[in-house]
Amino acid sequence: MNEARADDTGLQQELLALRQEAAHLRLENARQKKMIQALIARVELRGVNNVDPYHAFQYSVVLAEQVREKTEELNSALQALEEQNVQLFQANQMIGAAQQRFVDAIESISDGFALFDPHERLIYANRRLQSYLAEFDLSLSRDDSLATLRQQIERSGMVREPLSASQEPGTRVYQDSRGRWLQLLERRTMEGGKVLLHKDITLLKQAEEARFEAALAEKSRLLQMMVDHLSQGVVMVNAQGLVQVVNHRFCAMSGVAESGLLLGRKLADLPPLPLSLNPVDPRKEVTTLMPDQEHVIELRSHALSIGGYVNTYTDITQSHRYAESLLESERWLRLITDNVPALIAYVGEDLCFRFTNRAYENWYGFDKGALLGQHISVSRSEQELQLMMPYVQRALAGEPVTFELRERNAQLQDCFMMKSYVPNTDAAGQVTGLFVLNWDITESKRAAEELELSYQHLEVRVRERTYQLEELNRQLLEEIRERREIEKRLLEAKSEAEQANLSKTKFLAAISHDLLQPLNAAQLYTGSLQEHRMAPALRALVQSVASSLSDVESLIGMLVDISKLDAGIVKADKQAFRVHELLDNIANEFAYATEDKHLEVRYVRSKAVIYSDSQLLARVVRNLMSNAVRYTQSGRILLGCRQQDNAVLLEVWDTGVGIPKEKLTEIFQEFKRLDPTHSKTRTGLGLGLAIVDKICNVLGHPVMVRSWPGKGSVFSVRVPRSGVTQLPREGEPVPTIQSVALQGARVWVVDNDLNICEAMKTLLEKWGCEVVTAVSLQALQIQRDINSSPVELLIVDYHLDDGATGTELARIINEARPQKVPTLLLTANRSDTLKREVRDLGYSILHKPVVPVRLKMTMVQLLETDNGKVSLSG
Repeated sequence: MNEARADDTGLQQELLALRQEAAHLRLENARQKKMIQALIARVELRGVNNVDPYHAFQYSVVLAEQVREKTEELNSALQALEEQNVQLFQANQMIGAAQQRFVDAIESISDGFALFDPHERLIYANRRLQSYLAEFDLSLSRDDSLATLRQQIERSGMVREPLSASQEPGTRVYQDSRGRWLQLLERRTMEGGKVLLHKDITLLKQAEEARFEAALAEKSRLLQMMVDHLSQGVVMVNAQGLVQVVNHRFCAMSGVAESGLLLGRKLADLPPLPLSLNPVDPRKEVTTLMPDQEHVIELRSHALSIGGYVNTYTDITQSHRYAESLLESERWLRLITDNVPALIAYVGEDLCFRFTNRAYENWYGFDKGALLGQHISVSRSEQELQLMMPYVQRALAGEPVTFELRERNAQLQDCFMMKSYVPNTDAAGQVTGLFVLNWDITESKRAAEELELSYQHLEVRVRERTYQLEELNRQLLEEIRERREIEKRLLEAKSEAEQANLSKTKFLAAISHDLLQPLNAAQLYTGSLQEHRMAPALRALVQSVASSLSDVESLIGMLVDISKLDAGIVKADKQAFRVHELLDNIANEFAYATEDKHLEVRYVRSKAVIYSDSQLLARVVRNLMSNAVRYTQSGRILLGCRQQDNAVLLEVWDTGVGIPKEKLTEIFQEFKRLDPTHSKTRTGLGLGLAIVDKICNVLGHPVMVRSWPGKGSVFSVRVPRSGVTQLPREGEPVPTIQSVALQGARVWVVDNDLNICEAMKTLLEKWGCEVVTAVSLQALQIQRDINSSPVELLIVDYHLDDGATGTELARIINEARPQKVPTLLLTANRSDTLKREVRDLGYSILHKPVVPVRLKMTMVQLLETDNGKVSLSG
């Protein structure tokens, strides 16, 4: 259309030029005619005045020729003008046709169209635009301005919202008052005018909105699926307090049947829920205990930028229990270490204290906890620190070191300290700190100095003892190294709380042997004293000492057992056996132990065959019997079995003080016990029933208790029957303990501790035995011919010098003799592996410290049993 208008304008300008040229030629022709007429008149006038006729004729001919030439030029111009008129007519016809086609094209389109000149005056508007404006009582006329049209649109209310520009320049989209969406495009023409295109895009808009809503719905569905598969509960509340998002995990936590019961409702209209939907301080962590008292939920709030918030609910029950277990383990470890005479501390790689026990703080004169976080230099002088630092550097390099150092205690007394630094490494093998064990050896040091001055001939013995101590220390360090390797492997799979329990077990196992050795000797000596005749007051004193030693043994044993059970290293080794083979020994043992009390121990024998671990089950029954003896001042204690379906109930009845109903579950917790005033003979830490509960969990045997306060209690353990019908031939019943059975018995005792050898010899000789003691196999061979010398019983310690063991020594002796000697192994090692090894060898085993009564009973059983083979003793 613009090209047609351009051609029309060019033709008009050319036609105008031709018309101007023709007018100019007409004027020139008229002027020349006037000149010719003037010349003719002048010639005629000259003729009158006798002008030369020839010259006049000649001049007229020339003028005639000029007139003829001008006339031809005028005719040519007229012809050209005629041709231009024809062309102009044809051009006008073409312009008219083009304009008509342009109008037809504009009218045929479905969009509104309007054309404005450079002054924004309307040139043309199609019927589509006119009919749309007519719907709102608006119209467009030629020469109407664009500004006037805009004012009319604003006044008419046709536009629901002000025109908004789109991302494309010159394009605006709006919605009219009838809900239709329209697009307005403005473009400049070559002459500077404007073209407006008015397009109805309602269907496009609706399709776009449908696609957007579908995409939004799909995103919402995917978002809901993602939220529903989170392990945390999620709730989103908008700025108006309406619940907008709830996932399945939250519904499961709060007990809501489905999320639709909460969605779209205000918080104030919701029924009470176990979990709060209100926001909490985002800087804090809020924990909630669920009504079932078993789950702990952590609640956190996250504010949204558009208002409202999101609450997340995390089940932290397991970590919460681990934290509580860790705190309990820490308290228990603190209780143990604070009651150990050794100075114990832990120093980090920055040489700052992380842990100190009470003995450590008291020795250096610091208040409880005052050393934590302090550098090691605060507890010693600069000179002491310089002497100590080389050993510290070696330990930080990964080398365990033991050395002596002279230090001053809180009372400014010079003391000799034996120090051991054991490096603690992480999973990558990097040293993260040091275990510090200090012993005040001042007295022994001074005694050694005095002995060295007085008894030079004992130097060899001192060297041997020093070698033994070094060897023992080497074995201890080797055991620590092995346990550290085990701990390193376990750290990769265990949580932090389990790691703490394993470290606790390692520590207890490391110190139990050294504690049990002198305790074993002390119990043997007190057993010997009890065999003497003495005044009642003195006997009561000896009995008190024996009871105290027994309490210490029980305490150490229970602490080690608790640590092993907590660490999960105790495994059940179940077999089929007759129940009386287990209970006969225990009943006989407690009947003998309560002879001097006002208690009657009754035992009902049973031939039932059960399936369990005899060692662990024996520990359970002994703990229940010990508990019954402790809380029964007078009356009866009954041990027996009750048949029940495919199981056997091992029951212990007593006529003691009874247990209140509210404490029936508490008594199985660690350090929980009844009023200690009810026990007149012994005290304890309340670990016996806790061990019973933990062992029963390992065995899978339920333990039950019924009690009547003031009348007594009954504890029951449900043990499954065995499906085995063929067992070895049943032996004779366990005989009662008779001292006469030991008269003249020839016994060999081998133990690397001379104190224990002397104590055993004193005790056994009081029982009428002929005793030979030795610290090694070589020492025994010096005294007796192991191949042929008569012997009825062999008692050996498991840990001997130079890496030898009691089982190896017993094997050498038994292989050298034509008939095996009944063998009893004494050890502080309570591992299940050693128990199985001893059982496979056909030996008996007693754990240190050895109770004289149990030793005596076991010796009688070995001497009176065929081939000297009996069940393992606990």
